[in-house]
Amino acid sequence: MDTRTIERQGQEPHGVVTARRRAATLILLALVVTALLGAIAGGLLRAGVAVPVGDGAAWPGRAALMHAALMICCFMGTVIGIERAVAVKRRAAWLAPSASALAGPALLAGLNAPAQWLLVGAALAFTGVNVLVVHRQRAAHTVLLLAGALCWLAGNLLFALDWGTAAAPAWWFAFLVMTIAAERLEMTRMMRRRPGAQSALVAVLALMATGAAASAVAPVGGGILYGASLLLLALWLIRFDIARRTLFTDGLARYMAVCLLGGYAWLAVSGVAWAASALGVPTRDAALHALGLGFVFSMMMGHAPVILPAIARVKVLFGAVFYLPLAALHLSLLARLGPGFAAPAWRSQGSLFNVLSIALFAATVAGAVWAWRLKHGPARAMRNRAAH
Repeated sequence: MDTRTIERQGQEPHGVVTARRRAATLILLALVVTALLGAIAGGLLRAGVAVPVGDGAAWPGRAALMHAALMICCFMGTVIGIERAVAVKRRAAWLAPSASALAGPALLAGLNAPAQWLLVGAALAFTGVNVLVVHRQRAAHTVLLLAGALCWLAGNLLFALDWGTAAAPAWWFAFLVMTIAAERLEMTRMMRRRPGAQSALVAVLALMATGAAASAVAPVGGGILYGASLLLLALWLIRFDIARRTLFTDGLARYMAVCLLGGYAWLAVSGVAWAASALGVPTRDAALHALGLGFVFSMMMGHAPVILPAIARVKVLFGAVFYLPLAALHLSLLARLGPGFAAPAWRSQGSLFNVLSIALFAATVAGAVWAWRLKHGPARAMRNRAAH
């Protein structure tokens, strides 16, 4: 059947469809990168690091003000939405990451109200996707994924309506934490646990949601509850996660275990700092970044070699070089949250090295993709030729 016959029947040629999908992918990637770079620039400015921008540019101030929304909702929320859309294989599932990705440039442009409601729409669509996931597979980890989506929706509604805006980050982080906990629960579901372990996890996460909800009306009590839930979750993960066993293996399994256990340590630090901040101790930066960088980014670094092949359809050649950005992240956090607690210069330098460690990780992943193609590309081409 030639191209003209296809067009007469109301169908598009395969090449046109492929080109459109490629263009949509590139646009979505550009929006995600824009959100990430804006969030990074805003975070550096908040930490007192000079960022080279054009004279009179308004976007850096907006990036600093919207740092958390850009990083959590527009970057991480979009990445998680993409992962879920790929998993469910439904075209409508792409509405969630598309809306959250569009919100990033809108926030940087000062279009706050449209961006905020785009994020609400993204969370609604994402919740619908997770309802479908639960319908397909009713299990503890899928229900937990749905609970995380509802936390994101709650935070985005608070953000859009300006109701208890300070409480929105608690809901946003609950979204990330519950998503990660669900993934760990899925990966370790075949392990034998003590009776009551899963019930204890549910209780801890319920405490987290209670703390997030209370933070809007009773910041002190809500903050203490939220911090306690983070600490208890860290203890649960250290006790029951399979990482304690895989730490003594080798290769990718050991690397992932190091990422996970290091992240759990920072999660505990964040819990203590979050509760202390609610009591008036100046530990807000430690609470947010021990959680956002120490825990969440450690999880991202650990899972990237496994998740990237599924999402981006690329292969990654794992090697010991992956430990370099991981070590850089933890050392930069120690500098930022240790000496940086009392010395603003240390805090600024630690923040800068936080960013450099993320850049180093991105470069490491890109190099690992290239290395895999160099190593396996010729053999794959030979197999393809043989098949034809």
